[in-house]
Amino acid sequence: MIAISGLGHLAAEETLLSRFCALTGIHPTDFRAAASAPEFLGAVLDFYLGDEPSLLAFAAADNLDPADIGRARALLSGHGEG
Repeated sequence: MIAISGLGHLAAEETLLSRFCALTGIHPTDFRAAASAPEFLGAVLDFYLGDEPSLLAFAAADNLDPADIGRARALLSGHGEG
C-alpha cells in the first residue's frame, strides 16, 4: 500500500512525475498497467529512497516514518520481515 500511495504522490507532483519518468523511461499513461507489477512498485520506492528531500516530503504527506518506506521496499524485494 505504501508503494501505491507513493505512486499517487508522484502523479500529484508534476516535477516529481517528470523526474521519475525521465529516470525510468515509463510514460504516465502506462502507470495503471504497471502498478500491479512488484518491480514497478519497487522502482517507485527506490525513487523516493534515492532522494532524501522527496522521501521526506512523501513521508510527511502520508504521515509515514521514512523508515517505513525502506521497510516496504525490502518487503517488495523479498528481503523484509514477513
